[in-house]
Amino acid sequence: MGARIAWIKAAVFVLALCPLARLAVGAFAGALGANPIEAITRSTGTWTLSFLLITLCVTPLRKLTGWNWLLRLRRMLGLYAFFYAVLHFITYVWLDQFFDLGAMVKDVVKRPFITAGFTSFLLLVPLAATSTSAMVKKLGAKKWLALHRLVYAVGVGGVIHYWWLVKRDITQPAVYAAVLVVLLGLRLLYYARESAATAVARRREPALRATNQR
Repeated sequence: MGARIAWIKAAVFVLALCPLARLAVGAFAGALGANPIEAITRSTGTWTLSFLLITLCVTPLRKLTGWNWLLRLRRMLGLYAFFYAVLHFITYVWLDQFFDLGAMVKDVVKRPFITAGFTSFLLLVPLAATSTSAMVKKLGAKKWLALHRLVYAVGVGGVIHYWWLVKRDITQPAVYAAVLVVLLGLRLLYYARESAATAVARRREPALRATNQR
């Protein structure tokens, strides 16, 4: 099983680089259209959100299938979401704004979709920085889990960023929004079930103790 997981991880690693390779080939071939900067920005942003949702799919899919090995892909998928977010951010800072700090600050303040995107990016940074096993041990499991629940806020912010960016056809951001709603809804369902099971177990404890004392 270990060898099979290694092959799966290697395949996922290579496949996750395909969007970047496609962009690179398109850039060298001059095939990114009349506005290549916009094409790069849109592509990296879309793949950031895609990998973020794919990462959020891991837990529900594991619970539905019982494939616990999926958890071994979650960190890599999350880091790829951050990787494409960094490319998206660099494209905006370098190719779009040419490192004009004043213009970027005005954008963040005056354009709501930029504000939502920038906030989501900032929230992603601590998640990527604490993704290692060493950081899990350093923070402790409870604190680490609490911190990484920020990924839900990142997902919501990413969808809002995309929705507000699109001015006419909102079909694609609506699809992303629907997927996110389903994923968050499943988590609420799991949480409710676990809370109910815990409450039942606590109610049974006094009865079990009384029985054991007889």
